[in-house]
Amino acid sequence: MSDEALARYEFKKQLERIQNLSGRATELISLYIPPSRPIHEVSAYLRNEFSQSSNIKSKSTRKNVTAAIESINSRLKSFKAPPENGMVFFVGHISTSGDQTSMVQEIIVPPEEIVTFFYRCDNHFYLQPLEDMLEIKEQYGLLVIDRSEAALGLLRGSRILPLRHMLSQVPSKHGKGGQSKRRFERLIEEAAHNWYKKVAEAALECFPLGGIKGLLVGGPGATKDYFLDAEFLNHEQRKIVLDSFDTGYTDETGLRELVNAAGQLLSQVQLLQEKQLMDQFLKQVLSPRGGLATYGEVQVRQALELGAVDKLLISETLGDRTAHDTGDDENASERDSVQELAELAAATRAEVMLISADSEEGATLRNAFGGLAAILRYPIG
Repeated sequence: MSDEALARYEFKKQLERIQNLSGRATELISLYIPPSRPIHEVSAYLRNEFSQSSNIKSKSTRKNVTAAIESINSRLKSFKAPPENGMVFFVGHISTSGDQTSMVQEIIVPPEEIVTFFYRCDNHFYLQPLEDMLEIKEQYGLLVIDRSEAALGLLRGSRILPLRHMLSQVPSKHGKGGQSKRRFERLIEEAAHNWYKKVAEAALECFPLGGIKGLLVGGPGATKDYFLDAEFLNHEQRKIVLDSFDTGYTDETGLRELVNAAGQLLSQVQLLQEKQLMDQFLKQVLSPRGGLATYGEVQVRQALELGAVDKLLISETLGDRTAHDTGDDENASERDSVQELAELAAATRAEVMLISADSEEGATLRNAFGGLAAILRYPIG
């Protein structure tokens, strides 16, 4: 699991925790601050809200709302400017047992940019904009090319982000009169070769290694195929080319064409990866000699501690319980199981794959193997 994937998983668990919180009245404050909003303007806005809260009829609600506003303004003093993606405050008194309440103060820096300043006081926290971010899938590189131009972009969820549009200097095949036809054709091919190299260099700049889940290539005719077959792309990027598709354009419109053409493929990529990994694991389980597989929390933890795990398979549902009990009730870890296991795997450079809960493979991992399994580097007896 990449750092980005783990961060997104932790973000998801954070939202699930906040979603379960509620207040006795409209006294829970949700404050969304985009990166472009100056801190002093936010503080001024909150001071006005503080003044307006004096009109709240209920004494306890008025007291809790003003306390929440003061808490946010106090925390804002430690910021010169919002973080790169902005930030979200969830502050207020939540219901506990009986008539008791306790103050909650959560600050979230989201994985995507907050675009709108938003303030709400309610009996629950407003999470919709952050929940929408969870639907964003891992990003894919997009490249469309012909001899005259090329465009590069990213597909992030349903959003296409154009990164670069390039025009070539490759002359047309209609040479000027008086020139040697053979010499002119050679010059054209040299210019085309240099053009393809230039596009490949741009691809390496736009799609850093490890930064995308896959690469889609498009363009009209056989140009895109030649670009791929002649191996202009970096060898590591060639490994993650998912497929190539015909497009009529090689500008921003071509990027949209490419995404439309690859729609069915993209919807299958995650499930296909999960299926291949589970098939690999099951093959080892069914091996007459036991194979390179283990499952169950005790066995997998032992394999991780020995550094024997090559690939760690974790069901997303595993995070619904706390991490491994240390045996001491007072010191039992409250960390998420997935986070802890990912840290153990990272220590020995084991690859981590989160298996979605709603796929067939996810159901098999959860129901038959307790949600935790591993493919080993070597047998451990």
